[in-house]
Parts: sequence; C-alpha cells; structure tokens
Amino acid sequence: MWKLIAKIIFKTAGWKIKVEDPTKIRRAVMIAAPHTSNWDFIFARAAFFLMDIPVRYTIKKEWVNGIMGPLLRSLGAIGIDRSPKKEGEKRASMVDAMVNLFEEHKELVVMITPEGTRKYQPQWKTGFYRVAQNAGLPIVLGYLDFENKIAGIGPTIHPTNDYEKDLEKIKSFYRNIKGRHPEKGVK
Repeated sequence: MWKLIAKIIFKTAGWKIKVEDPTKIRRAVMIAAPHTSNWDFIFARAAFFLMDIPVRYTIKKEWVNGIMGPLLRSLGAIGIDRSPKKEGEKRASMVDAMVNLFEEHKELVVMITPEGTRKYQPQWKTGFYRVAQNAGLPIVLGYLDFENKIAGIGPTIHPTNDYEKDLEKIKSFYRNIKGRHPEKGVK
C-alpha cells in the first residue's frame, strides 16, 4: 500500500529517484539532510519505499504506543525513551539506545536528521556519528534536492575517528543540495 502511495506522490509532484544500488543498503545510519521543512519526511519516506530501502526512524515511545502507533510503525517508527534522564536513573543514552537497536536487528537502517531541527544549525548534533562509530556502521548520505526534485542516496562514509574531517566531507556533499528552504541548509 505505501509503495503505491509513494508512486502517486512522486508522479504527482514530478520527483525522481537517484540511487545506484539500494539493495546494498541494509545496515547503516542514514543521514537525511538538509532538513528544512515538514515536507522532508513525506518525500523521504516515499523515496525510501520506492527504493526498497528498509529505513526506520526513532520517535518518542509514547507515540508508537498511542492511537497513532499502528500508522507510525507502518511508516518505520521505532519507539524509544526520549524523556530526560533523572538523577540516579540507569536509562541508556540516546546513542546507546540506538546502538542497542542495531544489536537487536540483523537488518536496520535508521534515518537521522543531524541538524536536529528544521532551522539552520551551524553545529550538527554528533549522535549520528557516534551511533555509526559505536555500532561499526557506515553513514549513508540521503538527500532531497527540492530545486531539481530529486530524492537520492549520495556517498557512504565510514567513520575514521576523525569527526571534524569526516563531518567536513559529509557537509561538502550537502552544500550543493537545496532543501525546501535553502537558507536553512548546510553552509
């Protein structure tokens, strides 16, 4: 059902897919950038259905357990505890919780927006990198180019333990990708 809806969305909106071999992407951290609009989720989710990439995303556990749970889970949601840690509590950090997800699933691609918001952020959150590093996974660069109406997969980055160098390589790829609101994209 979702693949048919995705085809309708892409055909109606005039979007195209650009990816070499999506069947190889079965275990990775997938960056989704630039994240500048609520439309990003709709087009990204549709694109991944069309590419047959089993992308999942994390969301507050309360959402997947609530009335919207069945819909959100069918769209790839994985509920995790995102409440603030309380003093003396032994709850896993977000990074550890995501690494644990990879340990529990043989095939898992988790989509993360490193900006953490739809507003321009000069400093990206480091969680995506630490998850990939701690789980021994590649970082796959997913994108939505609103200017050219292309959803695609860019290069794969293997963390080298030099975050600054790897981040510059990642951001240099995204600098030419135009989000729905380009002024909020990567500089």
